[in-house]
Amino acid sequence: MNEVMVEPSAEAVSTIDPGEVSRRLEQHRVELTGYSYRMLGSAFEAEDAVQETFLRAWRAMDRFEGRAALRTWLYRIATNVCIDMASARQRRARPMDLGPASTADAVLGPALGEATWLEPIPDGRALPSGDPAEVAIARESIRLAFVAALQHLPPRQRAVLILREVLRWRADEVAELLGTTVASVNSALQRARATLAAKDMAADDVREPMDESRKALLARYVDAFERYDLDSLTALLHEDATWSMPPYELWLQSHGDIRQWCLGPGIGCRGSRLIPIAANGSPAFAQYKPGGEEGSYEPWSLQVIEMSAGRISGITFFLDTAQIFPLFGLPPLLAA
Repeated sequence: MNEVMVEPSAEAVSTIDPGEVSRRLEQHRVELTGYSYRMLGSAFEAEDAVQETFLRAWRAMDRFEGRAALRTWLYRIATNVCIDMASARQRRARPMDLGPASTADAVLGPALGEATWLEPIPDGRALPSGDPAEVAIARESIRLAFVAALQHLPPRQRAVLILREVLRWRADEVAELLGTTVASVNSALQRARATLAAKDMAADDVREPMDESRKALLARYVDAFERYDLDSLTALLHEDATWSMPPYELWLQSHGDIRQWCLGPGIGCRGSRLIPIAANGSPAFAQYKPGGEEGSYEPWSLQVIEMSAGRISGITFFLDTAQIFPLFGLPPLLAA
């Protein structure tokens, strides 16, 4: 790990007042939430995992021997919590992970259950401040594509890769945390790397920074979407850009299908307003569509934008706004 923390001994901890214990735990909330999100693929499950971690820490505080930093101890608890949670359910995915692209005239199909999907997370809940280089890696490691790739790993491999490649723990530290050997950790890491490589993903795959050209691309996207100019909008997309809409399995890829969908089943998006937010280390927008009282705009989706090589490579429209908008602190209506 990249820091040394001097924590109190068991005797000292047991005499700290509850407010001080809470303060010490809360110092680690954001980084533990980011870690749990990478493990679980759900902002809500990540928060539950952190709450369970803190609860277990409170209950065991009198047995904390102070031989390890409090941070290390909390990561050990959080890892066990996340492995238990991940082992008890199916992996979360994106629509692109479940089947081939559809055409615009395909039936939308039923909405699949919340537990099926990878969910977005606000940057502020998962990205601690610190060294810019480390923050850049942390930002890339909560991108939707990367977190989706992580879900293909068995939970312990997932933990090893995150701890070693994202958080930069040493192999011996990870071995101690997981109660295993360095050789076992190195073997798990090698297998995890191979799985990610097959999906063209790497933990330190830092993408282009948000420079002026990328800001201009986003501005053109907002302008085209709000004017509902589908020719201008699709001109900003790579030929193989993905267009997906959880909780529905259907997803689109060709410019023709995206245009046809937007002018057909998706016509309700016409006249929408986009509010910039930050999600999953990526540009994102809260989309509000017309139809509210007194000309106001109603929540319709949370869009997460992926960009590469000067164009948009994917747009995910998360449609469960009843859950997601409050998570991002977004208002239930947007005034006219």
